[in-house]
Amino acid sequence: MSRKLISSGSEFESKIGYSRAVVDGDYVFVSGTTGFNYATNSISDSVVEQADQCFANIEQALQQAGAKVADIVRVTYILPNRDDFEPCWPVFQKWLGDVRPAATVFEARLLNDAMKIEVQVTARLPK
Repeated sequence: MSRKLISSGSEFESKIGYSRAVVDGDYVFVSGTTGFNYATNSISDSVVEQADQCFANIEQALQQAGAKVADIVRVTYILPNRDDFEPCWPVFQKWLGDVRPAATVFEARLLNDAMKIEVQVTARLPK
């Protein structure tokens, strides 16, 4: 299988030089995804709403790649404030409770102060 690039249409993909996701072999690598709502060109002030939007954006990228959220094997959560992690647990349970991928979380400053969470995933394409 050849390498396939997936775009969200974000202007930053071409400006910075990355893809929303890359399909390579049996895997889909989804870039760090924030809670930006592309339909409304907005981002919520709520970390919980941003977390949910992250997964909606990830789901869209996975669908374009031929995968589903259920195919996620690894997730990384990045938050500027680690105290915001626990309030997001119900969102993570909603999206990944049955999937239970390997996970990592760390605290780091994000590119824009409006961004309260960034989520990166790896999925394996279904056979």
